[in-house]
Amino acid sequence: MHDTPSMILVRPQMGENIGAAARAMANFGLRDMALVSPRDGWPNPRATAMASGATPVLDRARVSDTVAAAAAACDFVFATTARPRDMVKPVYDPEAAMAEARAMIGQGRRVGILFGPERAGLENDDVAQANAVVTVPVSPDFPSLNLAQCVLLMGYEWRRGAVDRTLPPAPQVAPSGEVDRLATHWEERLEASGFFFPPEKAPHMKRSFRNFWSRMPMTRADVQLLHGALRQLVRGRGG
Repeated sequence: MHDTPSMILVRPQMGENIGAAARAMANFGLRDMALVSPRDGWPNPRATAMASGATPVLDRARVSDTVAAAAAACDFVFATTARPRDMVKPVYDPEAAMAEARAMIGQGRRVGILFGPERAGLENDDVAQANAVVTVPVSPDFPSLNLAQCVLLMGYEWRRGAVDRTLPPAPQVAPSGEVDRLATHWEERLEASGFFFPPEKAPHMKRSFRNFWSRMPMTRADVQLLHGALRQLVRGRGG
């Protein structure tokens, strides 16, 4: 299933919307759905009823407790959002994002797309774990898209072009899960050293670090180098 993007629905609230998203995926040949903490649990009979002939997508859906776990195998993650964020990340429209996804998948890389819950979309902590942002040029008077509509739009742009398998192999980019473990390693050591001070600023500082790590294209060798450098620094302090 790694020849298509993974559609990651983050904390979806209604089974009907999950089913409608599955139908949208099936319309455009997308098969890999991941669910992060669905509000009403899983499986959900309302999702199955709404999916109609797209139930195979739901049957294969993976369920995780966190965004990091759902995207752990992805080499690159897009976050869909309707509003500007105070983060330095590449910003794509759907057409450019899916063109980039096709190129990366053609090189053998795995791509994930985050979709937020129906009420308010992705939280900043969710977006901080993505490598890039996708925004849609909707009307500023009514910018909100239904979850299934957003999945449909990305699926349509994906289907417009074929995966290009003629590109040379890409470098061994570190999967999102390895980058997340590196970020956790540094966060734990910085916490122990008293870096996150004063306490009321700690959440923002930690989020900034997460955004920093996810923004850098790192190879597995880069990740191991930074793990090793941190361990040596700790040893040098006698920690």
